[in-house]
Amino acid sequence: MKTNDEPGKFITPAEVRLVRTLPGPIERVWAYLTDPEKRARWFAGGPMELRPGGKITFHVRHKILAPDETPPREQQESHDGGRTMNGTVTRCEPPRVLAFTFEHYGNSEATFELTPQGGNVRLVLTHRGTGGDLSYLVGFGSGWHVHLAHLVALLEGAPRPPFWPLHARLQGDYGKLHAAAKHESAA
Repeated sequence: MKTNDEPGKFITPAEVRLVRTLPGPIERVWAYLTDPEKRARWFAGGPMELRPGGKITFHVRHKILAPDETPPREQQESHDGGRTMNGTVTRCEPPRVLAFTFEHYGNSEATFELTPQGGNVRLVLTHRGTGGDLSYLVGFGSGWHVHLAHLVALLEGAPRPPFWPLHARLQGDYGKLHAAAKHESAA
């Protein structure tokens, strides 16, 4: 049986996929993906035009997610003051599919697919990268893993896991998974 702690899988060196089971209904999960205030509680706030071609401005401020934690030095800016990332909605099929780009990373694309399963919702998150050096997908894989752990906890009404210690551990795990995917694709 799959759990919400399982690591994502690199389908190819350019594509990482994470699967989670969330408490429903699907409209509630959709709201946590699209409503800026709800999304800020597990990932990043900011406006999102819910239509293909719509603009997104993500306001990332990890201090909201981990107020009592000290981030690694390289994450200090996104933790305390925050940072902004822009993107574009590429698919919007409420309440089942949402996809958008991250312009800062070669227009990599994250796709969320929601499927009702009784009282739960199966979430499949696929992040695809473009360009030559896809090592940034290691950070997205580990980052999504932690952010989804926060979403699961939020929807279940449970305490959120520590953000930065989990992220640090997962960076190494996802690095190994990405290296294995690169090795397999070269074989």
